[in-house]
This record gives sequence, C-alpha cells and structure tokens, in this order.
Amino acid sequence: MNMFRGIRGAVRAKDNTRAEIHSATKELLLKMVEANDVKVTDIASILLTATTDLNADFPAYAVRDLGWTMVPVLCAQEIDVPHRMTRLIRALLHVNTSRSQKEIRHQYLGEARDLRPDLCGAEDGG
Repeated sequence: MNMFRGIRGAVRAKDNTRAEIHSATKELLLKMVEANDVKVTDIASILLTATTDLNADFPAYAVRDLGWTMVPVLCAQEIDVPHRMTRLIRALLHVNTSRSQKEIRHQYLGEARDLRPDLCGAEDGG
C-alpha cells in the first residue's frame, strides 16, 4: 500500500554560482531518490529552499536540468537568521511510497550533516 511521505535533505553549495547551485541541488536530489528507491513518477512535489547568500540562480532550475519536467517544484528563500549555515540548499520531497516513516532515509550531505546528525547514520554516506 502506497503512502504519502516526506524525505528531507540538505547540502551546501561550494560557491554562489549558477553551476554550483545546480550541481549541489542535483547531487542532493539524486541521492534522495536513490537512497529511497523512488521513481520520478512517484514524486508528488518538491520544496526547495536556499539561504539568502545563494542568489545566483534558483535551485529549482536543477530539477528541470534533471529532466523532471512533470514534478511540481516550489523554491523559497530561507530566513536570514544569525549564525545560520551559509550556502545551504534544503529539499523536501513529497513522494508516494510503500516505505514506512522509519524506513525513509533522509539525506544530509557533507557539512549539512551537522544540521541533523540524528538522521545521518554511517550508512547514509555524504
């Protein structure tokens, strides 16, 4: 039985450039679908956010670069709070899956792992 689930993830872009924003976003999204065995046709929607220091381009364009043209995407800017992690892109994939909430593998890559170490097991990579 398929359920509607959310898969969380985050990654830092190396620089505030179109290429780096797209590269980081694509890496994150691909790891999220791979880790959870999600088909693109099972993605109901994607919510992407970026910190205020990433303004060279929209992370949402990376979704189109992947060829996921039928997936609804919303892109927003995060609140500019003091001491935030910089150059951060977060993703929330809404997917149809038979996995339970406990089976969902959230993906926090690289330094973004510090945001949710409780969700980043050694097997999660990154």
